[in-house]
Amino acid sequence: MDERSDVPSRRSAGSGLPEDSGRWGRALARGRRHLHWARHEGIGRLIEEDQLDPRERLRAAAASAAWVRRHGVQPGQAGAAFVVGVQRSGTNMVVRGVEADPSVKVYNENSRKAFERFQLKHPDVIRGLVTRDRHRLVLFKALCDSHRTGDLLDEVGACTPARAVWVYRGVDDRVRSAVSKFGDVNRRIMAEIAEGRGHGRWQAQRLSTESLELVREARPEELSAESGAALFWLVRNRLYFEQGLHDRDDVHPVGYDQVVADPEGAGRALSTFLGLPFSPATVEHVDTRSARSRPPLDLDPRVRAACDRLEHQLAAAAAAKHAHVVSG
Repeated sequence: MDERSDVPSRRSAGSGLPEDSGRWGRALARGRRHLHWARHEGIGRLIEEDQLDPRERLRAAAASAAWVRRHGVQPGQAGAAFVVGVQRSGTNMVVRGVEADPSVKVYNENSRKAFERFQLKHPDVIRGLVTRDRHRLVLFKALCDSHRTGDLLDEVGACTPARAVWVYRGVDDRVRSAVSKFGDVNRRIMAEIAEGRGHGRWQAQRLSTESLELVREARPEELSAESGAALFWLVRNRLYFEQGLHDRDDVHPVGYDQVVADPEGAGRALSTFLGLPFSPATVEHVDTRSARSRPPLDLDPRVRAACDRLEHQLAAAAAAKHAHVVSG
């Protein structure tokens, strides 16, 4: 354990997974993943995915610095926000939209100031980054800390207004994206948890007794990569309800399909929730063609049934919260 008693150590006993490697091992795995992604999705998609275009990054940095010079808030007055949820659910799309506003400072998971191996640093570090900043809003993409969403809001919210955006995507499209980029990593993690060997990983934190029982009964070591990724989607998205986040006014669920179906409507609601002025620039990158319908995946029947139930619950919660924000 690290200095936060409820946060697991960054590394679990050897499973051969990329995240268990040292710095060079992780870099090699990331390079291989990028090469695979570029071959299958195209180099342009890779540049967009990881924001590798230096011209775009320089323009954004210049606009951000100019906003601070002209309109910067006093230290201690910036708000905080956390983008949480499950990887490959459209969080990059949401963060990119918010980041188009120069009054927002964004810390992505590769930021060494805010993260250590994709997990947020100690709450004192995060509070310091927020209270010293002169942007209107400081946003952290904290997917590996989604199981701590309530704690994050309470820890940072004690000194400044804090909000969280839980981003989710339909299980089939999320699974396709995850398996395309990460292979069977989700399934292997689920197998570790089922065998009682993955308790130190962030993926295993705060899973309910019901979720743990389902993981064991699903026998993930025998599942396909797709069914394993769906099982991961299930137990992590369940945390939205199991943490009681659906009852909190400071948490806003956003569905990927909701955004691509109505970019402006979803963008306006999100801006209102975060206390930001809406600009068409925050949604101009949304590709509405990505909403095309595809046949459902052939998933393990038990996993499929549980995922379908949860997907309906998430959609209902997102629609209700959207209506609440829009109505004021």
